[in-house]
Amino acid sequence: MKLLTYSENNHSLRLGILVDEHTIIDPQLAYIEQLKQQGQKRAIEIASALLPANPVEFIASGDVALQKAKEAIDFALGHSVETSAIFKKDRVKIGPPVLKPNKIICVGLNYKNHIIEMKRDFPAHPVIFAKFATAIAAPNDIFLLNSDLTKKLDYEAELAFVIGKEGKNIKAEDALDYVYGYTVANDITARDMQKRTIQWLQGKTLDNSLPLGPVLVTKDEISNPHGLDISLTVNGEVRQKSNTEQLLFNVNHLVEFLSGICTLEPGDIVCTGTPGGVGEAQNKFLQDGDVVKVEISGIGAIETTIKEENVS
Repeated sequence: MKLLTYSENNHSLRLGILVDEHTIIDPQLAYIEQLKQQGQKRAIEIASALLPANPVEFIASGDVALQKAKEAIDFALGHSVETSAIFKKDRVKIGPPVLKPNKIICVGLNYKNHIIEMKRDFPAHPVIFAKFATAIAAPNDIFLLNSDLTKKLDYEAELAFVIGKEGKNIKAEDALDYVYGYTVANDITARDMQKRTIQWLQGKTLDNSLPLGPVLVTKDEISNPHGLDISLTVNGEVRQKSNTEQLLFNVNHLVEFLSGICTLEPGDIVCTGTPGGVGEAQNKFLQDGDVVKVEISGIGAIETTIKEENVS
């Protein structure tokens, strides 16, 4: 299943399911219609409880919500003429697939060629840092560049995974049981701000610096997260090209490691690190008008346009 969020007529973002390249079904709206057809008088209340419109709440509802969503989608497709739960993708605004998670955990120095290009030693343990929820951006948003704040804006193509259920001290062999699905991320980074202190946070969590999407693909559709092609282009020029098999610490290892530090919760996002080819290594930083595209096989592509911000 491919989860996303969408907004129609500037309303709040809601959970949607991408059923084909052009079509979105709102599972909660479809379930309400299904319940009403069955004569249920409390359809809205039941649907709100079992199929939340907030993606983090939906994820936390686990297999029950997934099963109800599948049933609602089948109902909507079978009643496509009269249902109001189906939307054309090009007529709505697409948001990030996860909104306001409790945690965004990022991993640095996790591809061998990136470690080498940054002239760093291979870490014995995952290097982790955080972003805040205000960093999350939609898959095709504009990123406003404040040149007074940073002269070295960089990109980082990343596979991100989302936690599906609460867990602590999880074993690596059980790790994928706690993963809900996978999405594409771009860890936009202000390198000069990142290096002002020994802590990276200030250069890593600028507003809208974590474009996500275009969908969150549930793990049943990606049998092996460690064999996915990942690439990034700037204005069509290939800057990064690799495969997630090159991860130094893979998804299983990261779940075990991170859950030993803190309790992982539904909706938590983990960004797994970036391959070689970052702008810092080439002295090629993002400028006004640049278009950055990140693509991962089996998930899709996101595209961010850099635009100089007018600061008065």
